[in-house]
Amino acid sequence: MGLSPGLSSDRIPWVWILVAAGALLYIPFIGGVSLFDWDEINFAEISREMITTGDYLNIQINYKAFFEKPPFFFWLQVLCMKVFGINEFAARLPNAIGGILTLILLFKIGTKWIDRRFGLFWALSYMGSILPALYHKSGIIDPWFNLFIFSGIIAWVEGARTNTYKWFLVSGLLSGMAVLTKGPVGPLLIGLTVLIMRLWSKDKNYLGIKAILLFTLGNSLVAGVWFGINWLSNGPDFILAFLKYQAELLTESVAGHKGFPGYHFVVALFGIFPASLFALSGLRKRTSDEKDSEYSLRLLMIILMIVVLVLFSVVQSETNWFELQGNSPPFFCRATS
Repeated sequence: MGLSPGLSSDRIPWVWILVAAGALLYIPFIGGVSLFDWDEINFAEISREMITTGDYLNIQINYKAFFEKPPFFFWLQVLCMKVFGINEFAARLPNAIGGILTLILLFKIGTKWIDRRFGLFWALSYMGSILPALYHKSGIIDPWFNLFIFSGIIAWVEGARTNTYKWFLVSGLLSGMAVLTKGPVGPLLIGLTVLIMRLWSKDKNYLGIKAILLFTLGNSLVAGVWFGINWLSNGPDFILAFLKYQAELLTESVAGHKGFPGYHFVVALFGIFPASLFALSGLRKRTSDEKDSEYSLRLLMIILMIVVLVLFSVVQSETNWFELQGNSPPFFCRATS
């Protein structure tokens, strides 16, 4: 059954439909269950203490300095708590909003790089996957970190594809937001992905001097503000302790997140089902009728998945949830769109 003569697909407000669908999926009942994950409990407590002390710069838990995380996600929780009260709903609402923004981003990228049908299918496959649905109803940091990482990588690739330098600055700004959300692993993920794209595609646009400088500028402008203000207010102790902890995350099992060999692949395969089934269909050679933009997106998703799986399999402590939420999104292309 086709659309009525007066209603073409171009005129359907797909973005608002996705906003409504995401809101219906992610928001209901998020305040109906007590905080139960260790991270949920501690992050909500950090945000509560920000409100009670009026100190929104320094991260504290039990009113003692907490060196593990930067402040951005807690600021989001504080805003929600000021509006809705200090409760489970407010602690989890930021991730529901982040989930809605992720759906819009996937739809926009898919539509721009391939077509509207693909964009819709991409967003809906993400929305229907298991762990994204769970994590966007949680009160942990990772969904926003993932959103900034993924959009930062997309911005860099858009700059390389179109030879438009503003996108490298945008990528740096988004990388800076990732640093403010979880730490320096943000630019590490972006950098590794871009480096492999450069080596694989042999496209010099991916790693030009101007691109690197603009990215560094954007990253420094965002992340450097909080680090700089904190340094001026408290001296170097907090920043040095924060960086020391971040380094330990990459080398030691300090967070209790170590998994068995192949853990990340197994959880990605089942955790982002059914999107993972479409992802597997993208592991193929380029066909003669595949558009450059379609191939670039598919290649990027393959590389991003490899970077995430390999990096967090090598890192001893981080059973990171990046890949679990589908931000290494489905690699399907023309054959299924």
